[in-house]
Amino acid sequence: MRIPTIAAALLLSCGTLYAQGVEVSNAWVRATVPGQTGTGAFMSLTAQDGARLVGISSPVAGVAEVHEMKLEEGDIMKMRPLSVLELPAGKTVQLKPGGYHLMLMDLRQPLPKDSRVPMTLRFQDAKGLESRVELILPVAVAAPSPSMEQMGKTPGHEAAHKP
Repeated sequence: MRIPTIAAALLLSCGTLYAQGVEVSNAWVRATVPGQTGTGAFMSLTAQDGARLVGISSPVAGVAEVHEMKLEEGDIMKMRPLSVLELPAGKTVQLKPGGYHLMLMDLRQPLPKDSRVPMTLRFQDAKGLESRVELILPVAVAAPSPSMEQMGKTPGHEAAHKP
């Protein structure tokens, strides 16, 4: 059974969005330099009752995927795409440089500092119901400063939730 679509625009002045039991916080996209065709997006995801991140998309990228960086044999870091990212109940999963992250590839335009990137995250709960969160993420050279995150004032996030 499909739940009717409900859209609610939320201004994330506090840097946090809740989507059908999943909290999205401290989200940002790394700025690009001229000629760069890919970049990463980073955030924290906390699923109240457990969920899965099953897809992402953005109109600025031809390809958008969940990736994992992992230390392999011989002390070599390797990056690989994941079809699903498990979000255990009550545990925060950090999407950050050097670990899990979102890759935006085949960029259709440069992403300069202080611009914004629309992105859709698709989640699936334990019952198989899908929901999506539409975000507009700030573009930065580095993660927002810890003082801004601790104060809950990561600027510029906007979102809409659609089950």
